Amino acid sequence: MQVEKSGSEPVKKNQTTIERQSDCELVITRSFNGPAEVVFDAWTKPEVVMRWWAPRSFGIKFVSCEIDLRVGGQYRYVFALEGHEPMAFYGTWLEVQRPTRLAWTNADAGDYVSTATFTERAGKTTLTLHELHPSKASLDEALASGAYPGENFDQLDELLAGTGKIS
Repeated sequence: MQVEKSGSEPVKKNQTTIERQSDCELVITRSFNGPAEVVFDAWTKPEVVMRWWAPRSFGIKFVSCEIDLRVGGQYRYVFALEGHEPMAFYGTWLEVQRPTRLAWTNADAGDYVSTATFTERAGKTTLTLHELHPSKASLDEALASGAYPGENFDQLDELLAGTGKIS
């Protein structure tokens, strides 16, 4: 699929791959048009996370985003869906190596661990997101929720929009 950018040539849409590696492991891969430092910042700066992380089609809005980006620091994303109580996603940073690697717990969703690596080549960054769930049932439930990246990664692509910046 080609996406036309105003005043320029068509831009190829980046694809997300999601592969189950074992009963408890999932690997998600996606390339982004921008340097690793910029993509890393998009994952770790609250004012930027709030611009892309929640899929628009879900109809949810960010209420708050707190990120204490250090080993042992906490993160907390709070969302609201009209007519419903706010919901929070939260956990603890286990590893922070700017701009190449992050690892964190997902305490709100079965206490699984996510590890993201950001690999830059020729101004593009490949994100490899590895999830390790505590059980097969935990991963099965996560997959059944339909909450895996796709639309939100497209939104990050839009934010980077050929400039490779998050301005």
